[in-house]
Amino acid sequence: MDGDVRPGPLRADARRNQSRLLAAARDVFVERGTAAPLEEVARRAGVGIGTLYRRFPDRSALLHAVVVDALEVTRDAARSALDGEGEGLTALLRYAHAALDARVSAIIPLALDTSTMADEHVGRLRETAAALLQQLVDRAHADGTLSEDVTFVDIGTLLVRLARPLPGTMPTDLDDALAHRHLDLFVEGLRATPRRHAPPGPRLERTDLHALRHLA
Repeated sequence: MDGDVRPGPLRADARRNQSRLLAAARDVFVERGTAAPLEEVARRAGVGIGTLYRRFPDRSALLHAVVVDALEVTRDAARSALDGEGEGLTALLRYAHAALDARVSAIIPLALDTSTMADEHVGRLRETAAALLQQLVDRAHADGTLSEDVTFVDIGTLLVRLARPLPGTMPTDLDDALAHRHLDLFVEGLRATPRRHAPPGPRLERTDLHALRHLA
């Protein structure tokens, strides 16, 4: 793909620059959209615009790298949560906090109409991450800590709603802290407890999402 980051091993300083650029680009794109000035990305990363273009020849390449990085982080977080001990809902919450930090649920929607999402590697990463999340949901169902009424789609949609910055001029650190607080509050409310009626609204499974994509 033309938007791929150039291959080859990087020196330690180059790796640090790339990590800073990816983190800065992720935050700038989420806050200001994918058409945001790349000069702002370089400024936040603490590097010159020339350094940015040496690693990412154009905006498409940078967006592609940001998406891949976010998906890899959340994939690894899901694997770590599955390997850890403790109840299923706790493991699911560990994954969800990591996904919020990676802002994957905010950056992916911004890239949906771009060539990045047609890339085979990105597609495989998305499917792997989704399958691992489904395993976390299934584990929490199996040990009785997550209500059977809560589905993969409910968790994914919750993360999308929490991942976007709040409107206004709230400081980024406070906004992030509130997102994690609200995640804790919401997930505690998903804990399996006896109740008389299922919640209103559609109960969608992952297979339903695939069916909807085919209808689009």
